[in-house]
Amino acid sequence: MTTYDFVVIGAGIAGASIAAELAAHASVLLLEAEDRPGYHATGRSAAFWEECYGGPEIVPLTLASGPYLREHGFLSRRGALYIGRTSERVLLDGFETRFGGTGASFERLGRDRLAAIIPGLRPAWTDAIWEPGCADIDVAGLHQHYLALGRQRGVMLETRARLSQAGRRGGRWQLACEDGRAFAAATLVDAAGAWADAVARLAGVGALGIVPLHRTVAQLRTDPLPPADLPLVLDIAGRFYFKPEAGRLWLSPHDETPSTPCDAAPEELAVAEAIARFETVTDLRVQAVERRWAGLRSFAPDRLPVYGRDPRVEGFAWFAGQGGYGIQTAPAAARLTAQLLLGLETDAMTQGLNAALYAPDRLI
Repeated sequence: MTTYDFVVIGAGIAGASIAAELAAHASVLLLEAEDRPGYHATGRSAAFWEECYGGPEIVPLTLASGPYLREHGFLSRRGALYIGRTSERVLLDGFETRFGGTGASFERLGRDRLAAIIPGLRPAWTDAIWEPGCADIDVAGLHQHYLALGRQRGVMLETRARLSQAGRRGGRWQLACEDGRAFAAATLVDAAGAWADAVARLAGVGALGIVPLHRTVAQLRTDPLPPADLPLVLDIAGRFYFKPEAGRLWLSPHDETPSTPCDAAPEELAVAEAIARFETVTDLRVQAVERRWAGLRSFAPDRLPVYGRDPRVEGFAWFAGQGGYGIQTAPAAARLTAQLLLGLETDAMTQGLNAALYAPDRLI
């Protein structure tokens, strides 16, 4: 049996990116439980790169990833607006305080400029924060990029490889899948998204409390159609966000319902709530819900990602808990974590990132 330097569990954007980065210096096996990579959260993303998404501690990862994403053609400028009503100015003030000095670019807008950007804006919405750097992400393209880069570097991808046993013997992991396939590796990297804690428990490592949260998105047909240059619009109070997509509108109620790891399905009540909230913002009329879907966004208790080796068990590492920002931070996060696992120095992309902030030690 071939023994790999690393086995990565999960071939979504997390697993694909960390596998490709590790494979530049080591042998890597990538195990995916589904028929194809990216079936769950990666394939259901609302697909935007937004500098402040995830909080001030995530901004450095997002900004460090931006040049790589732009250089490879994965970003298309969109712009973003956090909008609020007069009674919510304190939330907008708080946003400016939290993100001031992080390096994120934004400015405060009043009613006149806001109404010129969002057609049919209802009078209650009076204030906003404008982020000009927000962009759409070609999620499928980015995911395929990392899978292809991994192949070029020798990553071995096994699909329909649902892990059933994992134990460490003789200084390496002995792994078995439900269909009887067996593998061995020196280091196991848990990049299993919503299943991250389940994989850790299976391997005899204590869970870190990474919880999957349900997120619903609907595609709407409106009258009139949304302008193609409409920015991503987010409620400063966290009740919705929407953006145009190919002549339609993608809308989410920004729901975060705790869930077991599963093939997430959209909830009709969440879609109805999203539409009701949207109708308080603009007089665009919803004619039909053409499509709806849901995904799971997984968070550690402090809502920061978990990158690096687990101090309790030799040869076990985490690349998980990345919530809804795992795609927009993938280049820097994967590069940084690979450097940690391989004992390499930081480079131009990762220099200045605080790896200790994301270390699993903080949760143990």
